[in-house]
Amino acid sequence: MYSAAEQRDLFDLSKKMLYTPQADLFGENAGQRAEDLRRVIRYHEWRYYVQNDPVLSDFEYDQLYKQLEAIEEAFPEFITPDSPTLRVGKDLTESFVQVAHLTPMLSLDNSYDAEDLNDFDEQVKKLCKLPKDVDVEYCVEPKFDGGTIVLVYENDLFVRAATRGNGQMGDEISANIRTLRTVPLQAAFSKRGIFRVELRGEALIKKDIFEKINKKRQEAGEPLFANPRNAATGGLRMKDPRETASRGLEAFLYQLGYAVDNQDNNLLEKFETHDESIHLLRELGFKVPVHRPEPGNHLEETKTCRNIAEVITFCQAWQDFRDEYPYEIDGMVIKVNSLELQSRCGYTSHHPRWAIAFKFKARQATTRLRDVEFQVGKTGAITPVAKLEPVPLAGVTVQNVSLHNEEFIRSKDLRIGDQVLVERAGDVIPYIVKSLPELRDGTEREVVYPKHCPVCHSELVKPEEEAIWRCENAECEAQVVQRMIFHTSKHAMDIEGLGESTIERFYKLGWLHSIADLYRLDYEKVAQLEGFGEKSAANMKAGIEKAKSNPIHRLLHSLSVHHLGQKASKLLAAEIDHVLDLAGWDLEKYQTIKDVGPVLARNVFHFFHNEHNVELLQTMESLGVNLRQTDEDKKTDVNTDGPLYGKSILFTGTLSQMTREEAEKRAAAAGASLASGVSKHLSILVVGEKAGSKLKKAQALGTVEVWSEGEFLVQISESSAE
Repeated sequence: MYSAAEQRDLFDLSKKMLYTPQADLFGENAGQRAEDLRRVIRYHEWRYYVQNDPVLSDFEYDQLYKQLEAIEEAFPEFITPDSPTLRVGKDLTESFVQVAHLTPMLSLDNSYDAEDLNDFDEQVKKLCKLPKDVDVEYCVEPKFDGGTIVLVYENDLFVRAATRGNGQMGDEISANIRTLRTVPLQAAFSKRGIFRVELRGEALIKKDIFEKINKKRQEAGEPLFANPRNAATGGLRMKDPRETASRGLEAFLYQLGYAVDNQDNNLLEKFETHDESIHLLRELGFKVPVHRPEPGNHLEETKTCRNIAEVITFCQAWQDFRDEYPYEIDGMVIKVNSLELQSRCGYTSHHPRWAIAFKFKARQATTRLRDVEFQVGKTGAITPVAKLEPVPLAGVTVQNVSLHNEEFIRSKDLRIGDQVLVERAGDVIPYIVKSLPELRDGTEREVVYPKHCPVCHSELVKPEEEAIWRCENAECEAQVVQRMIFHTSKHAMDIEGLGESTIERFYKLGWLHSIADLYRLDYEKVAQLEGFGEKSAANMKAGIEKAKSNPIHRLLHSLSVHHLGQKASKLLAAEIDHVLDLAGWDLEKYQTIKDVGPVLARNVFHFFHNEHNVELLQTMESLGVNLRQTDEDKKTDVNTDGPLYGKSILFTGTLSQMTREEAEKRAAAAGASLASGVSKHLSILVVGEKAGSKLKKAQALGTVEVWSEGEFLVQISESSAE
């Protein structure tokens, strides 16, 4: 699926993205960063789930995934239908037969504190149309950190087991699951009239068993497993069932997902509560979380709580007890106990509305701040990165942490040599909570923020409207390289075969000095490089030649003009016949374009009134790069008879009945113009689930109509009927 060169590029890109400061996550390049994150996450899913050979730790993968979630929450317009966040994790491999689950498996929404759980309780009551003072009963269970399994029994016999897969289908692992003594090969479901049943559970390895396994591997000179979860999920996919048996896997069952009689009548309706269905599984000999403390435990594994207050108390108790439990868990799962209320709550496309995961709070540790390095981005942004004495933290080793900007360093009173408190926010992203000044011995040094670029030594500037210092030298080596990397990326010129590590390598060889040089590479020399060859060089050439004919909106976006994103690039492209027409525009003309604000107008104006930039574009045109408008750049016709004609519209949050792209197409067909952000010019904001800052800003303006997804569909459907 991926060539060796592509894997190197994606691995290198992953490593560079791991310690991104918040400022860069939500900056002007958030859309491009989201796409880059999707690319590397897909690659690591393939390595982890398909190849069963990860090249990142769980922590590193989760960090990238959380970065993508954070960007998509802040900028829902950047969510794509194929985003990894919109689907359940994938673990399919060609080594196993793929089978369909009897019912889809969804993931769980997350909570992190009592406030989140109270909000969940309020939402359940609202969905079920219950009074606020009525208590809802919940079941609370450990959130096991292992490998999900799906078991099917027919006529009381075990017939099939599968991995979770993509939520719809998984890999059949029946032979391997048969080796688990905690999985009965026969269970008397027929006593309850059940002919076919699908159960969901988790395959785990006890912590002490895991230690013994790793000790044996060490003695045998074999590589050690990173953690019990990796050992468990790997054990499920062994080709030889005897290898699975040697892992000491156990299976906990936590849900009765499907049950029918021999006439395919649904029998789940005969159960009143989730607790009742789990009690049945326990009676039939399955290992399930129990309502009593196990030997050595002072807490029961699961509890039926009368209300959300009991849930909160139980979860907080388990948070303190988690290290004492013999299995790895990363939180608790809260489920509405009544199956009738579960039905009333329903589902989103991603998760059940009647269940939520409570994630344990971040792990913390102290370590020493050894140094602070300053990194330069493609627009010259200077990002400080803390270099820590390596410290184990929640199963990983942390040694690099973003410090965001100068104000962050000052607010935390950080000094080189300080002992600092570090945590993994949400058990994922490393974060310095505070310094510990009481432990200073006088040898600590103030963090001196540079006045000059650490790469080209140009004087730094700090724009009034920003919290970030910048290097404004467009010829700065760090910026030149980063701009070339961005220029070739998917949402810019989309040049295949020219990844980050390749560009850096060519730059060091002296082959690249500017973006134009990408279009005059010597492919014979490329073919002679170690790791390439004639085929790689030919593919690279084909990718570059294809990119030369891209529409000019892609070219504009690829130039790394501060704040010039994809939508604004299309707006500009629709107004010109040739890219260099922009060099003749005055500042006021830019601002006549709707959705092009004064800051963006000023940035584009300065770029095209820079002689070096104009010469660069002229050189690129002489090398065959298209600078003329294409049909794709032209404005689409507006439906002047549409119900939304004359109105600007923006979508935020997760839509449940259509994709973002489909919603925008339907809005455009109804005559609306698509806005790029919330402003006084915005007419309508359509709000899906998990709407964030855009909703708050629209409400604060007071001039923007806020519609639900349903209201939007009603408006356009009513107009169709008329």
